[in-house]
Amino acid sequence: MADANPPRPSPPPLDDACALFLDVDGTLVEFSDDPAAVRVLPQVLEAIGAISDRLGGAVALVSGRPLAQLDALFAPLRLPAAGLHGHQFRSDAQAAADLPDDTSSFLHELHREAAHLAAAHPGVLVEDKGVSLALHWRAAPHAAEAVSGFARQRIGALPGYRLQPGDHVVEFVPEGSDKGRALERMMARAPFAGRVPVFVGDDLTDEYGFGAANRAGGWSVLVGQRDGSLATHALAGTRAVHAWLVANASPAGAGR
Repeated sequence: MADANPPRPSPPPLDDACALFLDVDGTLVEFSDDPAAVRVLPQVLEAIGAISDRLGGAVALVSGRPLAQLDALFAPLRLPAAGLHGHQFRSDAQAAADLPDDTSSFLHELHREAAHLAAAHPGVLVEDKGVSLALHWRAAPHAAEAVSGFARQRIGALPGYRLQPGDHVVEFVPEGSDKGRALERMMARAPFAGRVPVFVGDDLTDEYGFGAANRAGGWSVLVGQRDGSLATHALAGTRAVHAWLVANASPAGAGR
């Protein structure tokens, strides 16, 4: 009997006509109980910078993190980026970011209630992102149902927001923002326009990016394993992503 989910091939080398879109957590860095504690390895920063130079600046970060966190995490690189699942947007490394109004006051009551939830379930982390709010339970797996139930109950009181589930996290995010729309918006602008999009990510949130890249005639890379993913290729984990990036940074390993 044929395998219903045959293994995905490894991604080919990037050629000079590609545009590269990279998720961050679970793709370039391992997940952490504290998202603020992670660091990008120097050799990975160097490889991303070299690939960006080779692709004429067509390398972007597409993440659930705010742009300010991305810039701090990837310094001294300053890359095109979509933060908060595309709600924050910067299509060019030299451009000013397109930032929405801060809605912290709008989410204040939700944050207060979430703090009570976290106090009742030690290990649950409430991450305030200004225009969105994330609840992490990686350090408290026993609290998964309590956190998910809280999110489902509260989302109805937040018009204009939706729930975005992820790996041990659920996030309240503005409607109309996802990683696929961010990719499409990038692809309509220089230096991405006319290139072949390649999206690399690991989480459910990245499926939007996979679909957008595939529809645009590009390809997509799942980090890890998941049944039902739209990804056309796969890498085993973050170390495999690092090795692939380093190989593509060198002329000998890059496609022609």
